Order: sequence, then structure tokens, then C-alpha cells
Amino acid sequence: MTAGTGTVEEKAQAVRDDLADREGVLVAFSGGVDSSVVAALARDALGEDAVACTAKSETLPEAELDDARRIAEEISIRHEVVEFSELDDPNFVVNDDDRCYHCRTMRLGKMFDAAERLGIPVVCDGTNASDADGGHRPGLQAVDELDAYSPLLAHDIDKDEVRAIADDYGLSVADKPSMACLSSRIPTGLEVTEEKLTRVERAEQLVRQWGFSQFRVRDHDGLARIEVGRDELDAALNPEFVAAARERLTELGFDHVTLDLHGYRTGSVSPEDDETERDAGTEAGGSSASDADEPLVEDVFAADYPSAE
Repeated sequence: MTAGTGTVEEKAQAVRDDLADREGVLVAFSGGVDSSVVAALARDALGEDAVACTAKSETLPEAELDDARRIAEEISIRHEVVEFSELDDPNFVVNDDDRCYHCRTMRLGKMFDAAERLGIPVVCDGTNASDADGGHRPGLQAVDELDAYSPLLAHDIDKDEVRAIADDYGLSVADKPSMACLSSRIPTGLEVTEEKLTRVERAEQLVRQWGFSQFRVRDHDGLARIEVGRDELDAALNPEFVAAARERLTELGFDHVTLDLHGYRTGSVSPEDDETERDAGTEAGGSSASDADEPLVEDVFAADYPSAE
């Protein structure tokens, strides 16, 4: 389809008109801003013939699944959850440069299975025009191979326009920072295991509870490298946070706990391929790692830093 032109409102209407011509669509739904906008547009266009579907696996934080359920209810779209395990695929576990390809192939494959079961002819994802910038995107290769439809990309809707549409709909995820899959916290070449994914998820739950808005906890085979947004580095150097982070993350199974003084950077576990994490962030049709624009918490020093006592 020819890329769309015009205002954001005209492009959004073009997507609605496009989807209205389909007999039904299943939206690969992460609850991020991209997939949420596709779901909202599909719900407007097709009503009950639009379904959002989230694939639950070890790499999806439980908090993100809860968010997906909440956002689907907010949009008033039917929400299906399917389950699979990336760890069943040795090509994924080895964690090479094509990890996102293997993950997204499995994840989207589950979407097509669900669509067939429900009698839905089209599977949509949330790839937008900003994602297709010509960089190394193995996840997008999977989209092409499986013939998923990307309405935001087809109508030339970029990331800023996606957020504008989300804002027009009043979606609570309009300014949500991205949350790439948990495997993106493990450096390329280090095996992905359930143990590593679990301790990363629990560590990031703590960092979130302590008030940080843009962060990652990278797992370097037992060494935790905490990254926070540069505007939050002062808070991360707070002695109370330092002591709490060291104590609690060690309890989770990390041998050492460090703070990256460069601050949060996408793809920092794979510097030769800084697109890896962005691909991981769109596996379920959700937002990419470039989403992290606005902090959600203004005063991180107001947080309580719990001890292990």
C-alpha cells in the first residue's frame, strides 16, 4: 500500500478506513503505545471483529502483561492471551545477533495460530514508520516473512504521530516509556536462561518501586549493571539508594552490583548493533526502545529505599 500523506488526523482516518475493509483483525498487542494505537483504531473500525492478543512468555514482565490487560479494557477491545516459551528454541537461547528474529517469529506465529482459531483473516502489528529506518532489524524480517500487516507503517505514521493519536484517544500509554523484552538485558553471546530473566525482572521491579522512570538492569552473567536516565543519575548516586540496591540485588542472586555512569542507552549490551533492543521492544506489536522520552516520576528523592531488614 502507498504510504499515507496528510495530517495526523487524516492518516488515522485512513487506517480506520483501511481496517474497516477487512473481515476482522487480530492485533499483536503488548500494551505499548504502538500496539495500543493500532488496537484503538481497529476497535473503531471493526467493533467486535477486532481482537487484541498478547503472547505471554518468560521474556514478558508480569507488570507488562497486567498493563496490557488494563489497556485493552481501556480501549474496550476483546483481549486474548496466548502462552509460549522462547526458551524452547535453542536458536533463541544462544542469544546471537538474530535473537529478535527467532523471538518474533515464535511470538507472531502464536498470533497467527490464535487468529486461525478465532476465524480472523488478518494479523496486525505495531511497526511504525520510524521503525523502518533501514537499520539491522531482524524482528522486522520476521514480520515480513509471516506476512503480518503493519497499518502504521503502511500509512507512514511515525513515532511522534503515534503518540499524537494515542493522546487524541486519551490513552494512558500515550507517554509511556518503552519496555523491551527481558532478554534485551542479557548481552549478546551470553546464554538466555530462566534464572537470568527472573532476577532481571525482580531487580527492575525494585528499581521501579524506588521511583526511577527510565532504566534497565543488565545481567552480565551475574554482574548487575544498573542504567538510569541521565536526568536521574544524581538520584542513583544517593547513598541510601546505593546501599539498598547493593543489598537487595545481591539477595536476588547477583554477585556484583554496579551503576553505569553513562546512563541509560538503548542496545548498550550489544554496542555493535544498537538496534537489537528496539527490535525486542516491538516483538508483540508494541513500542520501540526509542519511546523513552518523558520521565513518569519527577522527584525520585521522595522514594523510600527499603532495606532487607
